[in-house]
Amino acid sequence: MTHAGPYVDVETALAGTPFAAIYYVEETASTNDDAAELLDSADAGGRTIVAEYQSRGAGRKGREWLAAAGTGLLFSTILPRAIAAERLWIVPFWAALCVRVALRECGVETTLQWPNDVLLGAGKIAGVLCRSTVTGPEARVACGVGINVHRWREAASAIAPSPAFCDDVATVDRRELLRAVLLEYHKALPLLERPERVTTAWEVAAGLPRRYRLAPDAAVPPFEAIAEGLDGGGGLRVRRDDGSLAIVALADARVLR
Repeated sequence: MTHAGPYVDVETALAGTPFAAIYYVEETASTNDDAAELLDSADAGGRTIVAEYQSRGAGRKGREWLAAAGTGLLFSTILPRAIAAERLWIVPFWAALCVRVALRECGVETTLQWPNDVLLGAGKIAGVLCRSTVTGPEARVACGVGINVHRWREAASAIAPSPAFCDDVATVDRRELLRAVLLEYHKALPLLERPERVTTAWEVAAGLPRRYRLAPDAAVPPFEAIAEGLDGGGGLRVRRDDGSLAIVALADARVLR
């Protein structure tokens, strides 16, 4: 791991904020794994690990995250301070909102999809996956983010459903995008104390209410429902076609596209 590397200008731009420590590596198995090893380190708060390539990048439920070397922005950021363990569930929604703002600043307008996807049109352009350790009432958290920046030739055949890329709508410099995300983390940090504000902002960014096709992780057929909002704990509040209300737990299903 080398300090900052090609992202040294980003580190300079973040000087004076809690997110000014950037560590660059050309290749690693997973930036989230690297960050998880540092969560108990007192001096690791605010550190971002950014990789040119991940050999074992992973999404939710261990699903593989694929990106050819040099095509994505792949990074994990350790929050600069512990948060209340009871608010841990809000962090990935908060991070997705920050990523969305940063992409907009770079000319890419997106929407959010429960639980951890950022969409450009119908295609997934980014995902968020957090790692944490909990000690008593407090949690230390690393926010892992993968953003598809440059389209690579084999992407359509390697990934299903077909992903979206920043290149589809705008020319985006990965350094500028990382700077924008980390600056938004800095601006939005107080919102981690206000989960109701994060919830409301996320629901707007996700365009709720809207119809979702949900695939439960258990052996239950997919079903369609109107997603109406987030429930406490990160579950999705949905209204089935028969008019009944249900809560889909954060760990129990995914949205099909």
